[in-house]
Amino acid sequence: MLTTLIAVLGTLAGTAIAHLSQRAHRRAADARTQRAEAVTAIADLATALADHRRTMWLREDLRLAGRDWAAARAESHTTRSAITAPLLRVQILLPAVADPARQAAQAVYNLRDAADGPTLTAARDNAIRKADDFVAAAGAALTA
Repeated sequence: MLTTLIAVLGTLAGTAIAHLSQRAHRRAADARTQRAEAVTAIADLATALADHRRTMWLREDLRLAGRDWAAARAESHTTRSAITAPLLRVQILLPAVADPARQAAQAVYNLRDAADGPTLTAARDNAIRKADDFVAAAGAALTA
């Protein structure tokens, strides 16, 4: 009888340990997946911001020079729209960096309708700084 009780308790303990081990492995795998998704979202947003910043610089430079900027305007609509999905993913996956991400996007949007060349340059420099701030904040959030 005692041997049977010990055998049953051993089986139950083994099952409990196996369950806890599997749960720990599953949580670790989930954390790795979530981190990888966050890194991808960060990279996608940083790329989209850089693309839109470049496009807006060209667009506004053409506009300020009095040249035809219709094609650049159409391209800027495409690059602006490319910011939406990665910005949303960053806000969902890394809420701690939602504000720096939004600020970086807004800084790029602010290149629009610059009054003159120096204003355009200042807006571009600010957009670069805000994008760098976003990447730094995202890196800190990932290592926290």
